[in-house]
Formats: sequence, structure tokens, C-alpha cells
Amino acid sequence: MSQKRDVKLIVALFAIAIVWGTTYLGIRIAVHTIPAWFVAGLRQVVAAAILLAILLYKKEFKWIGWKSLGRQVLVASLMIIIANGMTTVAEESIPSGLTSLLTALSPIVVFLGSLIFGLQKPSLRGFIGVIIGFSGVAFIFRDGIGDLLEPNYKTGITYLAIAILGWAAGTIYTKKYTRQSSNIFLDLFYQFAYAAIMQLIIANIVSPNTSISTWTWQSMAAIVYLGVFGSVVGFFCYNYALKKVSATEVSILSYFNTIIAIFLGWLILNETVTFDLLIATALIILGVFITNYKKKEAK
Repeated sequence: MSQKRDVKLIVALFAIAIVWGTTYLGIRIAVHTIPAWFVAGLRQVVAAAILLAILLYKKEFKWIGWKSLGRQVLVASLMIIIANGMTTVAEESIPSGLTSLLTALSPIVVFLGSLIFGLQKPSLRGFIGVIIGFSGVAFIFRDGIGDLLEPNYKTGITYLAIAILGWAAGTIYTKKYTRQSSNIFLDLFYQFAYAAIMQLIIANIVSPNTSISTWTWQSMAAIVYLGVFGSVVGFFCYNYALKKVSATEVSILSYFNTIIAIFLGWLILNETVTFDLLIATALIILGVFITNYKKKEAK
């Protein structure tokens, strides 16, 4: 049974890395013709509809009670409305590569937050692993780090800073109360439904005069992809993984997200894969290994 659970965990972790590594490109395509908050809200509408159908088919849809609803609203506010919403808005003005670089700061924030709230013990190995991993991400974009100081990026950077804090807070809270959840799909449905309503309200306030006729099929297809894979598959695997390993170990997968974002840039936009990328990849893998490595206890 332990081996089967380990296989499920590995699959979940790989799914998180691959699926969320593609969402940067998906968001970029979606916001090309659709206002960011509509992208964020409609993405959650798709996700909520899918989960509702699954829950009804399995006869598992039910009222979760006000206390549990309050927890789902809090998590949705932090991880979906703030983190996902702000990241989507940021990609209207910041390239997806730079977005993935800044988002890679989240494991450091999660690691420090986990220490503060007692979710894990401080260790030199943990600090070194996170720092080495982030240095690999920074190495990829070292020639473009100066862009962070340009005025045109300031607003987007501010949105991303808020998104990172929201994601870290949501991750830590979810990890702290994960044992109180018995049905991930049910919890996620309430999260997505609430987030969809709130984000669409924000969208109509921020972009009241948007014309659906200007939305391209590519952007709408990207929203469906984000809803199915970025939300349903990604969040389910993320919540499942948080039940099995530490918040820092799960969040450090954002480093792999960046590598995948670079690969998609090469595949779709014909960007060059350089020797620098190979060095950065080695640093990232080393950082992940150092953070996750645990000596086997003697029997």
C-alpha cells in the first residue's frame, strides 16, 4: 500500500510541475484578447462546472456546513482570487518568462512561513536547497533582471508580489488544516464556485465595456485549458500532495514550472535553448534534491 501511495504522489507531483508549467503560456494567450479578470473568473466557472458534474455523478455533492465553507472561502480568496487573479492581471504587462521567475520566489516564502508557523523544523539543508534552486531560475534570466526596475513593469511586479504572498499564505493554511478535509473535489468545487463569482464581479467593475465579439477562439480555448488542467487537475494534485509531503517540498516544484515555461518558449516561439539553460536546469534539480533528500532511518 505504501508503494502505491508513493506512485500516486509521484504522479501528482509531476502533474503539478507539467500542468502549471504550461499555464503561463495559457494565460498569456488568453489575456491577449480577453480582460484578465474575465480570464480568471471564466476559468473557475469551467472548473466548478466540471467538479459539480463529477460530484453529482458520484453522488458526493453536499452542503459542507458554514464552518467548512468559511475555510474554503479563505483558501479561495488567498490562492485563487488573489494569487491566481493577480498573476493573470500581471501577465497583461509582464512577459510569461519574467512572471515565472518572480513566481519562483514562492518556495522561499513558503519555507520561511512554514518555519514561523511550526509546520517544519529549521534546517540548513532546507535553506541551501531553496536558495540554490532559486539561483538556477535567476541564472536563466540574469540578463533581464534589470527589467525589474523599469517603470512599465512596476505595476505588474506589485501584482505578482501580492500573488506570491497570497499563494504562500494559502499553501501554509491548507497544509495546517489539511487533515480536516475528507473530499478534495468537494472542497475545490466550493473554492472555484466562490472564486468565479467574486472574480467575475471584479471583472465587470474593472472592464465594464468589454466586447465578447473581440474575443478570439484561441483565447477562449486557453480559458478552457486553464479551467480543466490548470484549475481542476493542478489544484487537485496540489492539495493531494500537501497531504503527503511538506509545503516547501510541494512549492519548490515552481522551479520546474519555470523550466517548462522556457521549453514551451523554445517549442512554440522558436526561442534558443542555450548552455546557460542547461546550467540553470542543473542548479534547479540540485536545489530540489537537497531540499527533499532525507536519510533513511536505520531499522
